[in-house]
Amino acid sequence: MSDKPQHKGFLKRFFSLFSFIGHCICKFVCWYLRLYKGRCWWFKILIFFVSLIVSLFLYVVAVMFNFLWLFGKSPSAHDIMHPKNPEASVIYSADGKVIGKFFDENRQSVSYKDINSTFFQALISTEDERFYEHSGIDFKGLIGAAKDAVGGHARGASTISQQLVKNMFRIRTSTEYGTGLVGKIPGMRILIMKTKEMVIAVQLEMSNEKDSILTMYANTVDFGSNAFGIKTAAKTYFNKTPAELRVEEAAVLVGLLKATSTYNPRINPQQSQRRRNVVLDNIYNHRHDLAKKFGKAAIETREQLDSLKKLPIELNFNVETAYDGQALYFRQAVADYIKENSPNLDPYTDGLKIYTTLDSRMQRYAEAAVVEQMKKVQDSFDAHWRGLGEPWRDESGQLIPDFIEKIARETDVYKKLKARFPDAPDSVDYYMNQPHEVKLFDYDGGHTEQISTMDSIRYMVKFMHTGFVAMEPGNGHVKVYVGDVDFKTWKYDKVRSMRQPGSTFKLFVYATAMKQGWTPSDARLKDAYIRMEVYDGKRDTTTIWQPHNANGRFSNANLPLRSAFAQSVNTIAVKLGQEVGIGNVIETAQEMGILSPLSNTPSLALGSSDVNLLEMVNAYATVANGGVHVPPVLVEKIIDREGKVVYEAAPSRTPALDERAAFFMQKLLEAGVRDGGGTSQALGSAMYMGRFNGRIDFGGKTGTSNNHSDAWFIGVTPALVGGAWVGGEYRSIHFRSGRLGQGSRTALPIFGLFMNKLLNDPLFAPRYLKLYGKAPQGVTPAMYGYTYVPREEPDSLSADSILLLEEDGQPIEPSEAGAEISSEQASQSGKSRQGVTARDKRNNRRNGGDEPNPEEYYE
Repeated sequence: MSDKPQHKGFLKRFFSLFSFIGHCICKFVCWYLRLYKGRCWWFKILIFFVSLIVSLFLYVVAVMFNFLWLFGKSPSAHDIMHPKNPEASVIYSADGKVIGKFFDENRQSVSYKDINSTFFQALISTEDERFYEHSGIDFKGLIGAAKDAVGGHARGASTISQQLVKNMFRIRTSTEYGTGLVGKIPGMRILIMKTKEMVIAVQLEMSNEKDSILTMYANTVDFGSNAFGIKTAAKTYFNKTPAELRVEEAAVLVGLLKATSTYNPRINPQQSQRRRNVVLDNIYNHRHDLAKKFGKAAIETREQLDSLKKLPIELNFNVETAYDGQALYFRQAVADYIKENSPNLDPYTDGLKIYTTLDSRMQRYAEAAVVEQMKKVQDSFDAHWRGLGEPWRDESGQLIPDFIEKIARETDVYKKLKARFPDAPDSVDYYMNQPHEVKLFDYDGGHTEQISTMDSIRYMVKFMHTGFVAMEPGNGHVKVYVGDVDFKTWKYDKVRSMRQPGSTFKLFVYATAMKQGWTPSDARLKDAYIRMEVYDGKRDTTTIWQPHNANGRFSNANLPLRSAFAQSVNTIAVKLGQEVGIGNVIETAQEMGILSPLSNTPSLALGSSDVNLLEMVNAYATVANGGVHVPPVLVEKIIDREGKVVYEAAPSRTPALDERAAFFMQKLLEAGVRDGGGTSQALGSAMYMGRFNGRIDFGGKTGTSNNHSDAWFIGVTPALVGGAWVGGEYRSIHFRSGRLGQGSRTALPIFGLFMNKLLNDPLFAPRYLKLYGKAPQGVTPAMYGYTYVPREEPDSLSADSILLLEEDGQPIEPSEAGAEISSEQASQSGKSRQGVTARDKRNNRRNGGDEPNPEEYYE
């Protein structure tokens, strides 16, 4: 059936209704005019005033109930009876420290008794001297204001209650509450708004005590400088609590209410002082009335007044911003965590107390470790590329054309210039290359230069970035969270950014094998050439895939899985993935905590699918937790402004690995640190965790992705698991070879430095110096024991198994990669084995003795 007949029927009914209303109005007017006929003058006056009162009543009812949707929506009775301001939520660390706030308006409410009465005296004497005499509308004040307006001296007559309504419900600015169709008539908009404010003020007075209205006003009003409410204002301007305010300070704050910019004591100190003195005069002039209400006036004598007026304004000014506090990336993640777990809560307006899992002291150690290591990485990267041109290169090492220009076109500056000069690209280019003063990041606190926007982009994209996160495996509590080097410069959180994990993903291949009955001592697989047909998603075709090891050579020996994992042998990982099934590997990864989509392709065994650091650390924590997966917990509980617990973490505990498989994976991770040729041996050095040997079990896995764009390290201990990622903001920006860009050189030291600081702190040592329990029943040392098999070259293979090439197109030789043992030595019978054995003995000493140099080893 067509919708047209229905549409016409609706319009017909609509016009019929309005015709009926018009007819009724005409009849009423005729009846009303007949009332005046033949009446005496005093009766006509009576009719007029009665009609006026009835008309006002009907007008108010029509406005408040939005008759025929003509006057706009008004606050509901519930909103008026239970008014709420947007309030800042306070974020607490696990050790009880305030680490920051969420807010749209920086406001925290306080009670009446927490505010010095001098503030209320200043407020009442200046803004509403008959506050205790009216019920929301000051008719005497209205008449006085009308007389002054006739005389050319217009002034306001709003009571404190009316101002409270205006500020709390934002009648004049809110998109929720409007003035409707009638408000479009000239002069009617302000009339409707004032009507709503008056009526709601009366309703507030009827449902609240005077002290409550004063308190709501003090907590609501805007004092300028991003200070909403008396608590934030007292802290912003004087670094005090509301109870600590002196009378002259309270007068400054009340003086601000007339015009927060004009009378701002920091911007206009002289005007602020004059306005303050007016407020002090008001307190003195109303001292008798104030004494009746407050017991004692704040200013009782002329001498006291004169003395206060001579005082200068002494500020302790500090505007609180969203960037204040600690762990900014973590706080951003907390906001998202709340949105996901409690979507009915708004941390920016609900005035919550958010108790997080982060430890502020551990966070400081983590941030210090990140800065210490990343400064070295940056120096190394800059020296590595010095004199060799720009570092943005494609997979073949060629300079990427228009790389900076493409980034520039995504900036706000470019978009604004493009909008300003839509048909003049030369003008856009001119201004993009015009030097101006720019604050640039560096590791010495930053510096200012006269530099163009294009040059500033060239400067900033050359920085290396990082993410670091650590959590407790038993409960999932995230204890430290560093999303990058500097939040004010780079907002993008690298802990949650999607990157290729490289060899760190091999954990799931080996874990799947352990679940299927393999053991670390199994040596069924040969490190040999392999060739297979795979589907190439980029080209939508089948292609031949030939995974290689880092140096393009193979030992052609059957390797125990322990050695293959410790030394990160790619061919073994690929073959093992085929043995256990990539589908099963994906299932294991998901059970252990990987949430990102994974491609069912053989290269997944080498980490070809993007994941983020948080889920990788969480998955590794499953191993440390005996195979039981506990999802990451960022928030322990949330309390609302009424003191009610509205959220409490109750993380699930899901078995992902059996006890035997988890134990074997713990031993494999330890092998990377303790076994000869292990890619994580540097972690055992004295500068990291070596001095704690015997008191804590520790292991880890390195990873390096295609073209060394992503360097990873995830370290595992029984009580704490942490992971670091290092790389460029863009994948095209990276080290030219694995000698400098691999996980053991860039990412591992972050974890090592952090753990060294943490375990040397007597506050944390008892908590985190832990050992794993005994081996499960039926597990013998022969199943996981150390058997060294030498390799010619530590692994740093790209995920797509392209042979690592130097810029001349030749394979990277061991000596070029910085290995202690050359390929020639490795091929000589006995010599390399003897050399490595001596080093292994040093590496595996539990206490004292020579430790390996952390710069010697890499993936």
